[in-house]
Amino acid sequence: MEPLKKEITAACPEVDFSKAREMASYLTEPRAMYVGAPGKHGYLRMVFELDKDKKSILRDLDRRVPIIVQQALYFDEEMPGMPCVYILSSGGPNIDGDRYQQDIKVCKDAYAFVSTGAATKLAEMKYNYSGMIQHLTLEENAYLEFLPEPIIPCKHTRFISDTTLNVHPTATVVYAEIYMPGRKYYRNGELFEYDVLSVCSHGQRPDGTQLFREKFVICPDKINPRMLGVMASFDVFANVIVMTPADKAKIIYDKTPAYLDKKKKIATGITYLPNNAGLLFKVLGMEPGPVKKIVRQFCSSVRQEIKGVPIPEEFPWR
Repeated sequence: MEPLKKEITAACPEVDFSKAREMASYLTEPRAMYVGAPGKHGYLRMVFELDKDKKSILRDLDRRVPIIVQQALYFDEEMPGMPCVYILSSGGPNIDGDRYQQDIKVCKDAYAFVSTGAATKLAEMKYNYSGMIQHLTLEENAYLEFLPEPIIPCKHTRFISDTTLNVHPTATVVYAEIYMPGRKYYRNGELFEYDVLSVCSHGQRPDGTQLFREKFVICPDKINPRMLGVMASFDVFANVIVMTPADKAKIIYDKTPAYLDKKKKIATGITYLPNNAGLLFKVLGMEPGPVKKIVRQFCSSVRQEIKGVPIPEEFPWR
């Protein structure tokens, strides 16, 4: 076993999704390719560190189909030394029986930006479910922006994920997720017709000290997401976790007012994470574009405070 895998396994025990109550009804083996078959068990490992010239680089890369990562790019005008990496997939949408794991480590003083090349599509599923395990590890003074494109669950999708944020007290990670209600404009619309969406994120320190755990399970056929206090009349949901030093978190919090714009149909809220771990920022909207823009603006304020520069405007084709 490679050193990084040993380190991650020791700090983040493997998750057995088959024991999750919400997945108990979806354990039947697919009739085509079995669970975790070659091409259905994607793996990605990336390690970022400073080279001898103090440039942040993608030092180590291991990826297995259908996950594709080609190379780090340097296009951020505000942080020209930041490696920017896009995670791609050669297998199309996630289908039943797919299992993925992504391990990302940012070493001491290094920094990186990670995103996806396109939205993650969760196809209609008949027998099983799709699962994702992620481990993000940040060492002293490390900085990571993880801003993927939205996740789109189709009719009868079953998806479960577990993300561990293992972050040094001096480091900062911005981890964002954006969820669509389905294929909104597909035929007559496909809103909240998936079977289950289970998402868990938890933060800890390098010594194993647990800081927080957030989990939401959405089963539209059991509890209507249109309820007041859940999604109500909104369609798109964004969840942003920021683990950063407490003094930085307070400054960012004070600069980020919660608001409800009934005309534009946008709502935002922010709160502190337990144990001085950082901040939790949420956005509700009707379309992915405005939600993505607000998430990016918030992430820009985080970078401004931590690195002294904003995030550039998004490319027009994104």
